[in-house]
Amino acid sequence: MSNDANQSNELAKAFEPLAIEKKLSQIWAEKDINVLEIKADQENFCIQLPPPNVTGTLHMGHAFNQTIMDSLTRHARMQGQNALWVPGTDHAGIATQIVVERQLDAQGISRHDLGRETFLNKVWEWKEKSGSTITSQIKRLGASIDWSKEYFTMDPSMSEAVVEVFVTLYEQGLIYRGKRLVNWDPVLGTAVSDLEVESLEEAGSMWHIRYPLADGSGHLTVATTRPETMLGDLAVMVHPEDERYQHLIGKKVVLPLCDREIPIIADDYVDPAFGTGVVKVTPAHDFNDYAVGQRHQLTPMSILTLDAKINDNAPLTYQGMDRFEARKKIVKDLDSLGLLEKVVDHKLMVPRGDRTRTIIEPMLTDQWFVAMSTPTPFNQYKPGESIASAALLAVTEGDIKLVPENWTSTYSQWLENIQDWCISRQLWWGHQIPAWFLDDGTFVVARNEEAAYEKARAQGYLGSLRRDDDVLDTWFSSALVPFSSLGWPNKTELLERFLPSTVLVTGFDIIFFWVARMVMMTCHFTGKVPFQDVYVHGLVRDAEGQKMSKSKGNTLDPIDLIDGISLEDLLEKRTQNLMNPKQAESISKKTTKEFPQGIPSFGTDALRFTFASMATLGRNINFDLNRCEGYRNFCNKLWNATRFVLMNCNGNDEDNGFAKCLGDCGPEGYLDFSPADRWIVSQLQRVEADIDRAYKEYRFDLISSSIYQFVWDEYCDWYLELAKVQLQQGSPASQRATRRTLLRVLETILRLAHPIIPFITEELWQTVAPKAGKSLQDCPKQSIALQAYPISQPSKIDEASELWVKKLKSLVDACRNLRGEMQIPPSQKVPLLIQGPTDFLVLVKPYLMSLGKLSDIQIDTTGQLIDAKSAQAPVVIVDDIRLLLEVEIDVEAEKTRIRKEMVRLESEIKKSYGKLSNESFVSKAPPEVLSQEQNRMAEFKSKLARLSDQWDKLSHN
Repeated sequence: MSNDANQSNELAKAFEPLAIEKKLSQIWAEKDINVLEIKADQENFCIQLPPPNVTGTLHMGHAFNQTIMDSLTRHARMQGQNALWVPGTDHAGIATQIVVERQLDAQGISRHDLGRETFLNKVWEWKEKSGSTITSQIKRLGASIDWSKEYFTMDPSMSEAVVEVFVTLYEQGLIYRGKRLVNWDPVLGTAVSDLEVESLEEAGSMWHIRYPLADGSGHLTVATTRPETMLGDLAVMVHPEDERYQHLIGKKVVLPLCDREIPIIADDYVDPAFGTGVVKVTPAHDFNDYAVGQRHQLTPMSILTLDAKINDNAPLTYQGMDRFEARKKIVKDLDSLGLLEKVVDHKLMVPRGDRTRTIIEPMLTDQWFVAMSTPTPFNQYKPGESIASAALLAVTEGDIKLVPENWTSTYSQWLENIQDWCISRQLWWGHQIPAWFLDDGTFVVARNEEAAYEKARAQGYLGSLRRDDDVLDTWFSSALVPFSSLGWPNKTELLERFLPSTVLVTGFDIIFFWVARMVMMTCHFTGKVPFQDVYVHGLVRDAEGQKMSKSKGNTLDPIDLIDGISLEDLLEKRTQNLMNPKQAESISKKTTKEFPQGIPSFGTDALRFTFASMATLGRNINFDLNRCEGYRNFCNKLWNATRFVLMNCNGNDEDNGFAKCLGDCGPEGYLDFSPADRWIVSQLQRVEADIDRAYKEYRFDLISSSIYQFVWDEYCDWYLELAKVQLQQGSPASQRATRRTLLRVLETILRLAHPIIPFITEELWQTVAPKAGKSLQDCPKQSIALQAYPISQPSKIDEASELWVKKLKSLVDACRNLRGEMQIPPSQKVPLLIQGPTDFLVLVKPYLMSLGKLSDIQIDTTGQLIDAKSAQAPVVIVDDIRLLLEVEIDVEAEKTRIRKEMVRLESEIKKSYGKLSNESFVSKAPPEVLSQEQNRMAEFKSKLARLSDQWDKLSHN
């Protein structure tokens, strides 16, 4: 990977992420850095990329999810594992067909004008031209994917697996065709899954309709939000214990407008407190009513066509009318007959299709289903268990672990109450169902048309066959991904090595639709679980915790955060395609206020670091751009720290101490490591152990905070400052040891942080590694991505040096606090009087002089000098050490300052006391909040006591 820029002894003055990302992305691709090279003696790591829709573009959820996956993959690869991240895209049946149909509509052409074959050719043309947008965007994130393993769910090999699974399940009696109630989108003309239905609270009405009793003795009033469906009523229903209606159970009412008598039935489903306590039963147009109809042997009667018009099962006067036009006429007719008792406003949940926004209609149609709860001997994972129960056991018995664990109950509850899975869709784009119909309406299921004819001929049928027009639900093929993407039904090395995969990273919103179905199918067909762990993360929301949506105008594009975007372009992006001018104006104002200068370029590493830092277990991510800016600053800090190290280690000694034996150490040796050198190495071991533990627990927030704190606080803010002193004042052996420590710790930091921030760490490592004793010739592809991930060495933990530096830090902080309290400007150096262990103070004196901005340090061996001067200047005690800054002060001005600060502290103590003495606060506050308040009060009291003592000394001076 080396090039002239990488091998230069100097780095550019400023970190320019976009140029580096472009360069390294190209180099990684050319050098096949991410291509899997299987080593037989190494552990295997595998992760499946949740296949994004081929129609999609990268959104914040993708970027977050893929940051986590890439970090895991890079970490595993650096651990020496055979790391495979399997990429793919989903054919997205509904979404893709809509995209192409809209293009045809613009030309005045429908898919029916073209015919199925020609239309599908158009879809493939679109896919080849426009279907790779999201793939290129994923690459912008630095995803270390082996793209040679990429699949598309409509590829021939994937289609082969789909057909094999369908036919096998049918032959096992686990797929059947039947007339059932499904979610139906009248605009798309297809069944849709629950995931494609969004229930929204909308303002509506509740119509109270009188149903006359058949014996003429009165009427029952039924409250409904959908009066048009009454044309398909088969009964009215009351609660069996409702005393108001018990005497009517078993009698009949006349169905208004239809002149049909229907029974009055009793069922526990009825809520007596809702409406009038009388409910209409329309099994063909309501899921709950369908279940009631099954219990009471009511044969459903549909009154709607597939495009949601009234059909010929209804009275002639309403036939052919749109459902909502019919509603208006039905209400009018009821009113004219005196059967409309009243209409009241009512809030209700309205199911709308997420693609068309039309109201979804429960519709009785012929569909294909997978039997979820039928016990079967064919289950290869748990013979005798059903598909669903085997998937449940995979988790409850511990073969699969959900992280965090609380999602296990959610997963289990769904499988325990699962319904048969409707897998057919009335589309043209997708895996066409491998079933062929005979003239009499019966069908044969086969792996191809030739086999279908063989089966038909074996039945004595000599006519032609017509293939089922329906295609399979996209989730059906997605459920097979864990094994179909690895070559199944063929026996391949990838399948043998990488099933089960190590971990699946996914949002909680598709646990049911994808995760559980992958477990069901993989267990059933392979006898293995699809993955060992499932890391379930939250959803990315805006800074206020609101869901990101175009209608709210609060969406963020991860590519815009990487590259930056002007306000003008951001406004255009957020308001385009909005039909409501007022909504567009509101979004424009909000956006202008939030981003008056647009969004600056943060670069990929800063964005990834932000995502990782916010990856707390199971919580939604409220994305805050301020965090992104903070991590961009971190990258700049790391860049500048590296420049400092390189400038101080270039050309100073031939080998920076790496050629010499480490045994040749000490004051008389080649390398003389100071307590500060040993301290930073010791801290590094602790950080490496913490990060290793966090990776095992999927705590990316802890990984990020460990890296950030160690690099920013310990290495940059402390060790670099201590190293400056050693480089300026130390012996040659000490200087060599310092340079060695600077480089070796920095090189380790880069490897430690690489999985999270790959670009900057690669760029810096190429220059740092050779100077840190790493021979790039030992690495054929010369990339940090293929280096060993740091492993903690407990033997290098030096508690004595840690205590030494801890004490030094306390002294520096004490000096800084004294300067702050006495309002001494940073530019003014002042002398320090100090009393304590002389040997220690002599050693720390040069560090304290530099970091405390002191002009001189006088060690008071007896303490008499400090005692004499303590009346005029504050004394700070650190363990067994006393410090005093020797400065001339204006006594009266100092007394005034101290008194003002004492008044402030007394006020703060009073506030804290008020909180801590409030029983309501103490009982409700989280433990960490309570502890924080107690610590604040203790700190205020300590400061007040110190200032009070100083006040007394100044007053008696």
